[in-house]
Amino acid sequence: MKGLYCKAGVSDAETKFIIQETTLPEVLDSHQVRVQVKACGLSAVDLKLLDDLGIQRDFIPVGREVAGVVLQVGPNVAFFQPEDEVVGILPLDSPCSGLCDTIDVDEHYIVQKPEKLSSVCVAGALRDALCAYTALHTHAHMAAGHTLLVLDGASSFGLMCIQLACYHGVKVFTTSHSQQQHTFLEQLRPSVARVIPVYKDPSDLLPLVLEETGGLGVDIVIDSGARLQENEEGDEMKLLPHKHDIISVLGVGGHWVTSHQGLQLDPPDCRLLYLKSASVTFLNPEVWTASSAQQGRYLHILKDIVEKMSTGVLRPQPEEAVPLYEATVTMETVQRNQKKKAVIQL
Repeated sequence: MKGLYCKAGVSDAETKFIIQETTLPEVLDSHQVRVQVKACGLSAVDLKLLDDLGIQRDFIPVGREVAGVVLQVGPNVAFFQPEDEVVGILPLDSPCSGLCDTIDVDEHYIVQKPEKLSSVCVAGALRDALCAYTALHTHAHMAAGHTLLVLDGASSFGLMCIQLACYHGVKVFTTSHSQQQHTFLEQLRPSVARVIPVYKDPSDLLPLVLEETGGLGVDIVIDSGARLQENEEGDEMKLLPHKHDIISVLGVGGHWVTSHQGLQLDPPDCRLLYLKSASVTFLNPEVWTASSAQQGRYLHILKDIVEKMSTGVLRPQPEEAVPLYEATVTMETVQRNQKKKAVIQL
């Protein structure tokens, strides 16, 4: 049995992905489930996070968002039986690559998959849906009547945020990074109250949001990155809002949920947050699998996500499945941030 593994280099350019032979133990642990993988989602490997958590290996398993069918269960497994369809995210310290034909996983990391939900669809969208759920419910405490600004709403993560917020009665504004994205997001109206084309003029963001909210600002901002300096280079960086603009569009008591790991706030920024009594929280997509402190809550979130996908509340953008023989090249593209994610069909 073969799996995909990451061999870390000194720099990102030296990081390699290789196919290696692997074996599973003959006997399952008491709470483990043996799953035949049908589809696996690929996301960039955060080597710095693994190092911070003390997870150091010569070869790091790749592919953690999996969907498949249960083949065998351990003696103390309570929630699954053979032939059950399941989906979940493997923990950071999992010895198994999700691209193996068969994997062993603890029953507390997977949930039942509804029959009508495609394995490819759920494996490709589960991580972004979990991030959206964490940002809106756990961090921002979203409620009906709130106003929300989703930056880069056409991304997979942004789209999940928009759909989840609209379902809960939140008024949503979003930004587009190209004419094609703008056309796509305009089709979501009236669910989306306003689409702001920042690719035309990034400085339009602040006045247009304040115009839409009567000068009060929004209750929640969810970003996909932010500029720390006004003159940061790169076409993609120019489309990101400056940190001061994000704080400026926040209303009193607002919440800014950021994906920017290295965010630094200057004293004037902190002063403005203080005056608004607003807060900044960091969205770490691995927080649920890095700690078992709220395992029950995490499983509840996963169950709610797959249920909302199966009923059409959450409708991920279709992700074209990549065959297994292209996994290595595809993963290298994802790791270099040339592609946000990919799905491998086994």
